[in-house]
Amino acid sequence: MKIADTSSQDEVLQAKAKPTKLIYGAGAGLALLLAIWALTPAVQSWSQSDLSVSMSRVRIDTVRSADFTRDITAQGQVVAAVSPKLYAPADGTITLLLDAGTEVSKGQVLASIDSPELTSKLQQEQATLYSLQTSYDRQKILAKRQQLTDQKAVDIALMTLTTADREKRRADLGFEKGVTSKIEHEKAQDDLNTAQVQHRHAVEDARLNVENLDFELKSLAQQLDRQRLLVEDYQRQVDALNVRSPVNGLLGNLAVENKTYIAKNQLILSVVDLSQFEVEIAVPESYANDLSIGLPVEVTVEQKTYAGKLVTISPEVFENQVKGRVRFTEGEGPAALRQNQRLSSRILLEHRPDVLQVARGQFLDSSNGRFAYKVSNGLAVKTPIETGARSISAVEILSGLKPGDQIITSGTDSFNGADTVQLN
Repeated sequence: MKIADTSSQDEVLQAKAKPTKLIYGAGAGLALLLAIWALTPAVQSWSQSDLSVSMSRVRIDTVRSADFTRDITAQGQVVAAVSPKLYAPADGTITLLLDAGTEVSKGQVLASIDSPELTSKLQQEQATLYSLQTSYDRQKILAKRQQLTDQKAVDIALMTLTTADREKRRADLGFEKGVTSKIEHEKAQDDLNTAQVQHRHAVEDARLNVENLDFELKSLAQQLDRQRLLVEDYQRQVDALNVRSPVNGLLGNLAVENKTYIAKNQLILSVVDLSQFEVEIAVPESYANDLSIGLPVEVTVEQKTYAGKLVTISPEVFENQVKGRVRFTEGEGPAALRQNQRLSSRILLEHRPDVLQVARGQFLDSSNGRFAYKVSNGLAVKTPIETGARSISAVEILSGLKPGDQIITSGTDSFNGADTVQLN
């Protein structure tokens, strides 16, 4: 059996409106209308943007017209302008006399090479030289003796000729007076003719002997000179076994161990001239065509800038870089430089006045230089631009912007390509 409840006796009561709540509601509505009216420009700007970004997250720069210097930075290291490498002049056992890093002077002996073969060859050639010198001296003595013999023969022939001439004159006188027979007169004539022939041949023989002796002496002298030059060359090679420093500086790297056998033309060591330094730089391959010998370069050493110029450029690209050498142009450059010390440099490619430009930033990487976000009234609008030359700190603007425009120079990848961005 169902028991009846008391729901039929319930009565719904209506709440009475209070005047104070109506007043509060009207005030809140009025305040909301005032707020909307005050924020109408911001609401309109927000409604026009595709994205909202905090102002603190972007970097803004003003487009301006000023002098433009196109430059590139390059890291480099200090190298000695003069750093000769010394090689073995002959096979032999080397003895190193100094350790690497020792200060050396020009002409100082750094190492010596023991080469028995070269030393023996020098001694053999010296013995040959002494033998040729003896032969030359002997030939000079023989030449003098032969000259005396020839002179003796000429003198005897001359005396015979003189006697025959005197006898001929006596025979002529006797024949005229009838004292001398015709036969004796003719014999005197024959003796004179014979003496004349003998004298003439003696003189010719002496002349030919002089020419022959001179020829023999010249031939020996030439052999002697040739041998002397050969000995001097071997002596130079033996002297070169004492490896000497070609410059003042420091003994560099040692390429061989002490008391080891080395081959001819093998690298022994290097010497570093500390009086002249250059900076070897590495430039990205993309700038290779812009480089030329003589370009001005600014080298920074301990927060000071020194002027230099590009003096050499590598003809090849290695690991996507082109190497070059920078030489200081003002005096001797900075003091207290060290081999392999790392420095930063700035290569000045060109300078032009009155170029429309803006600070270089990450926006170039985000847009590939094809557009930029121009800022106006808190709204960044995507604007097509065309860029030109780029330097370390600025980029040339060819079109799309004018002086006084402000653009976002920081990275814009977070904008996701939005046409408009609200900055707040």
